[in-house]
Amino acid sequence: MFSVIVPDRPCLTDIVAVDQQPNGQATKFAFNFPLVPNFSEVVVFLLPGTVLPPDTAAAIYIQFPDPNPGLNGPEFRFIGALANEKPSSIFTVEPPQNMGPGGMVTLGISLEPVQTVAPQLAALEAEKGASGQMVKQTRQITTKVLAQRIIGNAFNFLASFDDQVVPLKAFRDWWTKFERKVDMDPTFLEREDPSASG
Repeated sequence: MFSVIVPDRPCLTDIVAVDQQPNGQATKFAFNFPLVPNFSEVVVFLLPGTVLPPDTAAAIYIQFPDPNPGLNGPEFRFIGALANEKPSSIFTVEPPQNMGPGGMVTLGISLEPVQTVAPQLAALEAEKGASGQMVKQTRQITTKVLAQRIIGNAFNFLASFDDQVVPLKAFRDWWTKFERKVDMDPTFLEREDPSASG
């Protein structure tokens, strides 16, 4: 029914049915594979000829080994879904940082009503969008502050001249001095109050 590809590894086809329904049709499946070598993406796809029941999606979950074993064990985390309209997908995953070299990862696939999976997909997309927006916003703020500091540095240097008109050579001198500062300490503009002197 399904197959999984973890980059730099053979295609996984050894699916295990986790539950058996009275009609003999399983609705939950699992793939198990080693945590190493490291990976950050997993490809899951429907095998050719596989058609999911109407109004059903295949919810994809991942479970990493528990670095701190407890009573309940590690939880499965929803990472996306497949459907007849979307028979394959690449899922980005982030294994916990404190994982040891051993252990097995379980990729769970659960056939669920589309109405159950849709809110999970919406929440996942909102989470991805929020973190992406935060990174973008931080980058824009940093760029703006950096530009203000560069201009401030140039202005302070050029304002130190007595003349109303500053010769172009003075600007070239500032640029040479500025480049030398960046070469010596690339982070000097990132400090809260960089030296304003030219």
